[in-house]
Amino acid sequence: MDFSNPSKLALLSPFELKDALIQTAKQSNRLMLNAGRGNPNFLATTPRHGFFQFGQFAMTEAERSYVYMDDVGGFPTRDGIEARFEIFVRKHEGNPGVHFIEAAVSYVRDQLGLSAGDFLYEMCEAILGCNYPVPDRMLRLSEKIVGQYIHREMIGKHPFVDNFDMYAVEGGTAAMTYLFASLKSNHIIQEGDTIALGMPIFTPYIEIPQLNDYKLNTVHIDAPQSNNWQFTKKELDKLLDPKVKAFFLVNPSNPPSVKIDDETLEYIAKIIKKRPDLIILTDDVYGTFADNFVSLFAICPFNTILVYSFSKYFGATGWRMGVVATHENNVLDAKIAKLPETIKKQLDARYHSITTEPRELKFIDRLVADSRTVALNHTAGLSTPVQAQMTLFSLFSLMDEEQKYKQSMKRIVLRRKEALYRELGLPMVHDANSVRYYHLLDMESLAAQMHGVEFSQWLLKKLKPNEALFRLAEETGVILLPGRGFGTTHPSGRVSLANLNEYDYANIGRAIRNMASEFFAVFEKEKEKVNKKAKK
Repeated sequence: MDFSNPSKLALLSPFELKDALIQTAKQSNRLMLNAGRGNPNFLATTPRHGFFQFGQFAMTEAERSYVYMDDVGGFPTRDGIEARFEIFVRKHEGNPGVHFIEAAVSYVRDQLGLSAGDFLYEMCEAILGCNYPVPDRMLRLSEKIVGQYIHREMIGKHPFVDNFDMYAVEGGTAAMTYLFASLKSNHIIQEGDTIALGMPIFTPYIEIPQLNDYKLNTVHIDAPQSNNWQFTKKELDKLLDPKVKAFFLVNPSNPPSVKIDDETLEYIAKIIKKRPDLIILTDDVYGTFADNFVSLFAICPFNTILVYSFSKYFGATGWRMGVVATHENNVLDAKIAKLPETIKKQLDARYHSITTEPRELKFIDRLVADSRTVALNHTAGLSTPVQAQMTLFSLFSLMDEEQKYKQSMKRIVLRRKEALYRELGLPMVHDANSVRYYHLLDMESLAAQMHGVEFSQWLLKKLKPNEALFRLAEETGVILLPGRGFGTTHPSGRVSLANLNEYDYANIGRAIRNMASEFFAVFEKEKEKVNKKAKK
């Protein structure tokens, strides 16, 4: 790729532009501080210890078979597995993770009312990876346990009637890919249709609709910084237009990292009452960094598809784990049921190889089949060891009734933001709805706070697209992503507060302030020249 043309680089996705910024930073022979990626440098240890200890127990179960052969084991045995697990726990008592899995089994039995023996057997088979995922949508008990976690974190105490179904997927990215494809395959969203995007938003939500695969029209529903990154009623009223088929958003937002407040949630619910046919897709990956988070999935369950990833909260981007959830009664199935007979027959032909009653197939099960091009539905499903770790992450959170882990995660990102602003020399504004995973540094606002409005206006005219980001990379080694790539209206840089150490954010703040001071010196010289000419 040619990184020499700034105009062409401005057209790139911010995640691709990052490579150019990194190359620029490397040429400066400085220590590179890459605050452009959202990959956290922290992770949950206890459920990982539990996974490896469960793996050891699973191996003892496998090695009970084929004892007469070297290097060969068999499937776990359900009968007597609880007693053998108790022996394993007593034998390895004191090892990291052993008490956790013992407590997890107790919680599953005593609090969730599930069979401890069935849970042990499912977990052993899952960790060994010795069988296809069955059911292919999600392992039976894993779905129940992860469902409890999703309910607590995404719904909380909000009234929620009936149940929801889940599909375990390879992270939020797979969820997006599968959903776009399945919505199109089932004629719910078709080429030329209009969808709304809650802006700013994770860049792929902007880019995917433009692909030739979909060719969708998009309407932007803006959440401006001037309104504390909340959607205004005027913007949300765009959803009343019947041509808008769906509303896609990230909550808390990316990159501002601000959750939708209660007033805005209520207003969206009122819109749904007027537009009962509207589909909502809410990507709530950062919701677990907020206290008392309530998803639109809780507010409008009939209309909402929930996407959640375990990647950020548990430091598990490499595991590739997430879920798609839909209410058991939902607008997607209702829309499919109302399709014209000719299209229903086309869909009958599409899914007839996996069911004798294709018209009874739920959208979420169509999603599973579509993810494997239907013909490979029998081998669909997320890797079972990944589902096992997902289940242990969920149990770890459920058993943490005081939410100590959540508070630790919140303290980490808060301290980093405080360090950033301390060295910027600016006050850090408190926002009760901010979860601080990312932060958007608005250049106009920063410049005005540091050196006045006149300077900020001069700077905006002076800078070419992404020039400040490239200068920052070249002169300081600091990598930020352009906010415009996420749909922000002002020149800005997205800084991830997740992937560097606290002192690094102090260095980033200092570097930005120093660069602003250099620009200000140029501004004053130019202003002095203008004043001299005016006097003549």
